[in-house]
Amino acid sequence: MTSLPAGRPAPSAPAVHAPAAPLVARTVPLDAALAADLLAVLPAGGPTDACSWVRRGEGLVGWGRAASHVAVGPDRFGELERWWSGLVDGAVVRDEVDLPGTGPVAFGSVAYAAGSAEGGTLVVPEVVVGRRGEVAWLTTMSAGAAVPGAAQVAPQPAPLRPVDVAFSDGALSAADWSAAVATAVARITAGELDKVVLARDLGVTTRSPLDVRWLLHRLAERYDTTWVFAVDGLVGATPELLVRREKGLVTSRVLAGTIRPTGDDAHDLALAASLARSSKDLEEHEYAVRSVADALAPHCSSMNVPEAPFVLHLSNVMHLATDVAGVLVDDTSSLTLAASLHPSAAVCGTPRLVADDVITELEHMDRGRYAGPVGWIDAAGDGEWGIALRCGAVDRDDASRMRLFAGCGIVAGSDPDDELAESSAKLVPMRDALTADAP
Repeated sequence: MTSLPAGRPAPSAPAVHAPAAPLVARTVPLDAALAADLLAVLPAGGPTDACSWVRRGEGLVGWGRAASHVAVGPDRFGELERWWSGLVDGAVVRDEVDLPGTGPVAFGSVAYAAGSAEGGTLVVPEVVVGRRGEVAWLTTMSAGAAVPGAAQVAPQPAPLRPVDVAFSDGALSAADWSAAVATAVARITAGELDKVVLARDLGVTTRSPLDVRWLLHRLAERYDTTWVFAVDGLVGATPELLVRREKGLVTSRVLAGTIRPTGDDAHDLALAASLARSSKDLEEHEYAVRSVADALAPHCSSMNVPEAPFVLHLSNVMHLATDVAGVLVDDTSSLTLAASLHPSAAVCGTPRLVADDVITELEHMDRGRYAGPVGWIDAAGDGEWGIALRCGAVDRDDASRMRLFAGCGIVAGSDPDDELAESSAKLVPMRDALTADAP
């Protein structure tokens, strides 16, 4: 595929190219006060302009487009990896900070399925602002011979609130999706598979083009324990870290098993205890943890896999969670590690190939980049990749429209009505972000 200094490449051309001129990247320290609110420095632009990976005020944001690449099909991860490696191998880099996420950085998101029309994309912004603790930095990048100049970093005008937001059924109505869950439970009970994750979508329309910065701000305010992301029009807040690679250490957070809190602290403590004892949820969680540990094992010399999960409390749901960690023994990049983990049992099922077939048969939709990896990678291969959950995709042809997604893990003990309620709870973050008033 041909990569352009700006714009989105057509997904039909097969070749992999870096820009004709080398990528030039310059990272300089930044006054931490200027990066106190990373999302506030994102300028207004089109729905695909903003890039974000922010949690509790730390992370990366970017805008502009120095280079980008799209890959489709079964080799989409490999093609993106080769393109990025070729780009940074020939890059001219001046890095005065030298931390993971400084120097050349690409934000990426990859389609869940090999057959998806969405494919995967890597975006190299012209400007990246990052913060880790009290250290902040500014990276400017260009596809040219000259070192890019410093960009202006300052709070931007407030984003625009969506107006006249309306929701509609997606591929399946609520009743039809519940019927699909019942079919899946019957297949599991019959012994065809152990678990399958079924997703549903909702349509969204607004009066005018969406300002994704509005969604990012609202999500960050309400869900500060998640990673708030935006890449090429995909925007959301994921609680699930698929993989982090940092200076030889690999970590992954696995979430599977969900219950909705009531808002009553005493009652919610009892609900959390019941979740931690639930055989149905523990079974679902075990499948997910096992799939992640098995995928990371070939790349790690030692691994820590806790015997029991903990309960992760979010504002709209509680999850069973397990943090898996390992010591990397090869030079596998964070993107390739994400590819080896995808799709985990947390978004697909067990056995994977059977679950994938059931998903294709029962969901009646292209997931696009929902439930695929989303995150960032630097020139050293370090990076963070989450699973694109609690998210929506802005329509490329009409920025006043988007699709929201949510999914549930289905096992033998699943009840269709309960799963529908769980999926509705998982749609709440994006629904609320679209309809919230300004603070």
